[in-house]
Amino acid sequence: MSKSKSSPRVFSREFKIGIIRRIMAGENVSALGRQLRMSRKDLYAWRDHFLAGGPAALRGRGRPRKAQPSAAPASAPEQAAAEGPAEELAMARGRIAELERKVGQQQLELDFFRQALRQVKEARRPSDGPGVTGSTGSSKR
Repeated sequence: MSKSKSSPRVFSREFKIGIIRRIMAGENVSALGRQLRMSRKDLYAWRDHFLAGGPAALRGRGRPRKAQPSAAPASAPEQAAAEGPAEELAMARGRIAELERKVGQQQLELDFFRQALRQVKEARRPSDGPGVTGSTGSSKR
């Protein structure tokens, strides 16, 4: 008997961090997903987990360990200091690149809607002034 579905792929924490670095550097997530044969949703989930909790937030291979109730989670500044300034700088640059892309996308959308509004205004027939017929006919018969 053969299985109809293959077992889920398992990726190491180091592999995930490498992919996240590529995403943060500005690589196209859709193209990356196609290359890895993964969904964009999973790649974005890895990135979000990493941004929320650093490398420790990414699951490695195998079953996750039980949480130790006495161990307090490290705060973000402590964690950033533990990762080192190079890692913190890379994360900041990735975040800046992400925000710049978002601003660029919003500017494109704004330009599109301004142009559409301008075209709609130009296409309207004037409905005021002497002897000018309104843009719609009367509903009376």
